[in-house]
Amino acid sequence: MESGNGNNRQLKSACYSESEQFHSPSVIVIGGGFAGISAARALCDASFKVVLLESRDRIGGRVCTDYSFGFPVDMGASWLHGVCRENPLAPLIGRLGLPLYRTCGDNSVLFDHDLESYALFDADGGQVPEELVTKVGKIFESILKETGKLREENGEEDMSMLRAFSIALERRPDLRQEGLASKVLQWYLCRMEGWFATDADTISLKYWDKEELLPGGHALMVRGYRPVINTLAKGLDIRLNHRVTKVARRYNGVKVTVEDGKTFVADAAVVAVPIGVLKANSIKFEPRLPEWKEEAIANLGVGTENKIAMHFDKVFWPNVEFLGVVASTPYGCSYFLNLHKATGHPVLIYMPAGRLAHDIEKMSDEAAANFAFLQLRRILPDASEPIQYLVSHWGTDINSLGSYSFDAVGKPHELYEKLRIPVDNLFFAGEATSTRFPGMVHGAFSTGLMAAEDCRMRVLDGYGELDLLHPARGEEFASRSVPLLISRM
Repeated sequence: MESGNGNNRQLKSACYSESEQFHSPSVIVIGGGFAGISAARALCDASFKVVLLESRDRIGGRVCTDYSFGFPVDMGASWLHGVCRENPLAPLIGRLGLPLYRTCGDNSVLFDHDLESYALFDADGGQVPEELVTKVGKIFESILKETGKLREENGEEDMSMLRAFSIALERRPDLRQEGLASKVLQWYLCRMEGWFATDADTISLKYWDKEELLPGGHALMVRGYRPVINTLAKGLDIRLNHRVTKVARRYNGVKVTVEDGKTFVADAAVVAVPIGVLKANSIKFEPRLPEWKEEAIANLGVGTENKIAMHFDKVFWPNVEFLGVVASTPYGCSYFLNLHKATGHPVLIYMPAGRLAHDIEKMSDEAAANFAFLQLRRILPDASEPIQYLVSHWGTDINSLGSYSFDAVGKPHELYEKLRIPVDNLFFAGEATSTRFPGMVHGAFSTGLMAAEDCRMRVLDGYGELDLLHPARGEEFASRSVPLLISRM
């Protein structure tokens, strides 16, 4: 594929198939989630020949806006974490005029909600007094401070957050709770597990709070994330139903094979598939990835949080942002997001995480929806049955095999950076390659831009044209700042 010599050499590459050849720099992007789409967008804008291969029949990846109810419902990512100009997605969201519904400000004890609009119930349907919820919330924060002291004492040793909680309560008997208060404390722990999409016995004490939270709190995308991903994808060469099975690095490029045997060649590739897919070795790399890269893939945690969306013919629940059911263990607790508060549509979303999410994924969709509805009927006996429902399967979906990454016990936070580092002409992107914003949409988006820039510099250096093109930073989407449309009714 190389002809000529010296400074006059030309690299002929094709990202379409091996039978076609092009003189322009070329890149294959694997994965059509936010990371892959943002990388493809930036490289296309930098005059690269780009083809994006996506295994699903849609783009978006773990962002999935469903319109089955007649209006948008995000069955994957749905929050903008950090409602501020510093958020790299804010300029695009503002320019598109997409409304946001803020669910919390900064430093909320519930991670993505304030204690301003909620209703907690016990298993018998009795509402938990507001003052008790507030009191236990302060105790929860005190326990977290105790676990911080424990982290300092332990130095390099790590342990799970569940173990740290247990030790903190042993040391501070005054923080122990009994009866209903104990169940409320378990619900707070349940919400922490929801944030990380995994059980507390797998969350690292040492690194659980290392992700960076942008200011401005958290907000729901009222119309879903699809308009954002569609805007980024406009005009790109995207091949749906193209599941990549092999990526071969060659001295002068990459050769990518998809499930039906078709091959694509280019100067470089951006690998932007979910961490769960990498962990499953669904893609064979030739030669094998370096040992340090394989270890990063193996040792990063991946959690599961699912959504069971229930559409009702009328609203019969309190006008609050979320409903919760307290129990004696986090596994027994429940959390329902009230979309009616944010969007005006009569929808509740049940959101199980960790082991509970995995157990529910073993059920049929009908059984899962029934399970969620029974949790609701425990606290609202007069609840009418849903007229429609949707069920996500992020943990078992072959295209995701998990919701998002987390810091596992005993594993270094530097694994995120190791996963990001390029290997020859392979570049890596996705939320699990973000040291600052893992598990977040803007984290995935940012890593796509970073991978695109690293790729651009590497490929153009080979062409001897490094200074001829502008940096691939997605300026088109960041050039104009438009105020975000935020509400909280």
